[in-house]
Amino acid sequence: MTTTPSTAPEIVDVLVVGAGPTGLLLAGDLAAQGVSVTLVERRPHRTSNMTRAFAVHARTLELLDSRGLADELIKTGTPLSSLRFFGRLSLDLDRLRTRFPFVLITPQYEVEQLLERRARTAGVRFRYDTELTGLHQSAASESVTAELREPDGGRTTLTARYLVGADGMRSPVRQALGLPFPGKSVIRSMALADVRLTEEPDDILTVSGGRNAFAFIAPFGDGWYRVMGWSHTHQAADSSPCDPIGLEEVREIARLALGTDYGMHDPRWISRFHSDERQVPRYRTGRVFLAGDAAHVHSPAGGQGMNTGLQDAANLSWKLAAVLRGRTADPEALLDSYHAERHPVGTKVLRSSGALVRLAMARTPLQRAVRTLAATALSMVRPASGKAIGLISGISIAYPAPRGAHPLTSKRAPDLSLREGRLHQLLRDGTFVLVTPAGTATPASPAPLVHAHWRSERTTALLIRPDGYIAWASEHPDPADLRAALAP
Repeated sequence: MTTTPSTAPEIVDVLVVGAGPTGLLLAGDLAAQGVSVTLVERRPHRTSNMTRAFAVHARTLELLDSRGLADELIKTGTPLSSLRFFGRLSLDLDRLRTRFPFVLITPQYEVEQLLERRARTAGVRFRYDTELTGLHQSAASESVTAELREPDGGRTTLTARYLVGADGMRSPVRQALGLPFPGKSVIRSMALADVRLTEEPDDILTVSGGRNAFAFIAPFGDGWYRVMGWSHTHQAADSSPCDPIGLEEVREIARLALGTDYGMHDPRWISRFHSDERQVPRYRTGRVFLAGDAAHVHSPAGGQGMNTGLQDAANLSWKLAAVLRGRTADPEALLDSYHAERHPVGTKVLRSSGALVRLAMARTPLQRAVRTLAATALSMVRPASGKAIGLISGISIAYPAPRGAHPLTSKRAPDLSLREGRLHQLLRDGTFVLVTPAGTATPASPAPLVHAHWRSERTTALLIRPDGYIAWASEHPDPADLRAALAP
């Protein structure tokens, strides 16, 4: 059945396309700030345990903590305090200065269920089994109109002040904008399986490469294990009907890479996929933004994909809310800062995950020698390993600071212990947090503000953004400095 598009389309503040982790976090953040949000997803509404992502890194856990969600998610998985690669490289995450000095091994569907519950509670309107087929931006009406195909095949439109495409690698939003997605395929015919094991691996997360293959095994914590592997000797198209993947192929890859298949049996899911490295040139086009895999995709090495998308969402959500609630004097500059801050991060993740997977795929004696040298150097040189840990975990990510700004500006704020409580607890209102010396009066602010005080005699003042980054800092601020920092 086909219907004529409505002449009086529904209007919302933000239309989010894609109900993966990125879209769910973004929609929940916006709705919690009183923004009207509709989320459309082309898939039917169902919970699937067949997901690729399984790692939640420290910086993402901090963002979830500032939403009151981290402790609940940790109960679903297994914390891992070190990452081991190629049999030589060990990255000890307990060196991280955070409440979460580990990577949490938990399946993506646990993250999605948690974020969906939060989004529904906040008032997000969900429209599953609904596909975006086109969009049109109107400068005159300051809006975006999305063309949608509904579950019954009918067509309708929905108008929003802003639209965010969090709809994955094949993003219809990105395609509707006509944006390129330059890059290339890095790995063909990656095997992916959920299995049970007769023998438990020595390491919680087992990663290794050798004999023209690499593989890793990670536990879900419920008796199932995720196996991902690649072998140069067996390349086929994704889900090739002429060459279907079976458990024996997964076992063979594991034996080549790890020396054993740990007695894999009873697979509940086996598939092939390929891994691309791609990034859209710009994350913002007028009133439309791209986030997560719609903006960048890269190899699964390091488990950074889902985490990078969630951090995109945390960066964008407070900026959209500030503009929609009239809390900034320069909306365009604030919205442009999303691309300026997050695009370089996406590029870094592409490079770091790409370097890891290329080391894992080393085939020639020279390539393997380079891998051994790099792994040994990272293991032995503490500053180098610290830099790698900071990047993979997201803890060291910082944004460009204005010229002449205080050295702390645009850096991540740790979970400070303040007189009023932990910083991450104070950020749960979704507003800025001002930290000043004890006894400082609360200044007038044009927008909601949480004012907290140091427990110590420290004299530094910090203004911390809703996403946990420092917007402004001063060693000895006077009232005029505070008023200027808080000006819209």
